[in-house]
Amino acid sequence: MIRVLVILLLLAILGSLFSGLFYLYRDRGAGERTARALTVRITLSIALFVLLLAGFRFGLIPGYSQ
Repeated sequence: MIRVLVILLLLAILGSLFSGLFYLYRDRGAGERTARALTVRITLSIALFVLLLAGFRFGLIPGYSQ
């Protein structure tokens, strides 16, 4: 379950990154859409980081042991 969530968040992050690139090219850097797309990407990245930390903390993601 957590693996699917991580993959979906990574795909959403990539989609937001490419939409930001598209809007940057299309609006020539003058519009708000580029900043909004990159803000969404940052928010998704933070959510992914928190999800990974929580998954490791609660044992949903096994740690590496040697």
